[in-house]
Amino acid sequence: MLQVTIAWFSLFTFLSAFTDSFWQLLLTRSLQGLGFGGEWAVGAVLISETINPEVRGRVVGALQAGWALGYGITVIIATLLFDYFPSDIVWRILFALGILPALLVLWIRRNIEEAPLYKKEQAVEQGLRRNIWEVFTPSFRGTTFKAILLTFGIYGGNYVMITWLPAYLKLVLHLSINNVGGYLAINILGSFAGAFLNGWMADALGRRKTFIIIACCQAIAVGVYTMAPINLTITLLLGFVLGTLQSGTAAGTGAFIAELFPTRVRGSAQGLCGNAGRALGAVMPTLVGLLSIKLDLGPAMGICACASYVIVVIAAMLLPETRGRDLSNIVMENDKPAAMERVQ
Repeated sequence: MLQVTIAWFSLFTFLSAFTDSFWQLLLTRSLQGLGFGGEWAVGAVLISETINPEVRGRVVGALQAGWALGYGITVIIATLLFDYFPSDIVWRILFALGILPALLVLWIRRNIEEAPLYKKEQAVEQGLRRNIWEVFTPSFRGTTFKAILLTFGIYGGNYVMITWLPAYLKLVLHLSINNVGGYLAINILGSFAGAFLNGWMADALGRRKTFIIIACCQAIAVGVYTMAPINLTITLLLGFVLGTLQSGTAAGTGAFIAELFPTRVRGSAQGLCGNAGRALGAVMPTLVGLLSIKLDLGPAMGICACASYVIVVIAAMLLPETRGRDLSNIVMENDKPAAMERVQ
């Protein structure tokens, strides 16, 4: 399944380079998003089921740092391309190049086997038919909706900054394209560090405390960055802090969601909770645009991002602590797998 989702993601990334209208690009990007969501869910489950519970947070968090690394490489390439090509060509080149790392992942993935825990569960459940909607049965739906609320807050806040930060730097702070690239590079460097920070905190303090602490710190940092009268030097340095905290919240979702559900529904739950959160979180950047009609861009960004991090805190307080949980021994309250029927 992981190979299928990677191939899907790669194909529609490449095809996006050849679109000629808004609607064509919307279609290819939407289809690309489906592949990305599936790729993330399958990969997060595979790693979570393979790694020792004592270091699961650190390992899954470290892997999330790969996102920041890829983002940073893209910013560097884009900055260089703008010096040699017109802007209406650069974005096409970037989409076309986007197929290369995905193909590399496909080549690496061909020798990776399923996690032993998944194979064991498959053997035990021979003859059982699964229903992906089991995550909405009474045994799981409470946890499912709370996990979606958590990812909604995380991705909503992150999407606000990722989407609007370049515009904020250029339109509000009046930076040149090259300077915008430099400020974004510092932010991305922070994102790389944040993935490791989250992993360490999650294993040392617990998943819930980590989400709450980082979300509270991020709300304060975003408020200062977007609404306080600070100079460019502080803005540059605070950009690193923002990146660290942005990645710090997102990096913890893979291990945490995997630890909330038993193996038979873990893949479905990981995909649903992660991707529903992304879909709902996409509303927040839109709200920034609507608010910026009445407010300056900075306050509009700050309000929407801070509201998202409040949601993260609430959701984390409602969910159970899962640090060090044995994924082979997760029992939900009143767990009755009604959606799994014996195949005759």
